[in-house]
Amino acid sequence: MTLPNFNDLKVISNKEISKKIIQTEKELFNLRFKKATRQVFKSHEIKYKKRQLAQLKTLLTIRLDRIEENKSNFLLQVTKEK
Repeated sequence: MTLPNFNDLKVISNKEISKKIIQTEKELFNLRFKKATRQVFKSHEIKYKKRQLAQLKTLLTIRLDRIEENKSNFLLQVTKEK
């Protein structure tokens, strides 16, 4: 298992990103639960899931910021025209 690549995530939609965030948070919770209860698990998976979650949240934040920026630019253009 290799670390996820940020460029691979850029092609998925915002809905898919949100679903993957929820799924990754659940997987991370389960891994932490296994660690706390001393069950067998691969400890490196915690690092991978944390990194994947950070990448997904970063990508979603960037996209939402761009949407907000476009909306504000549009409003500025509309007010200047009037």
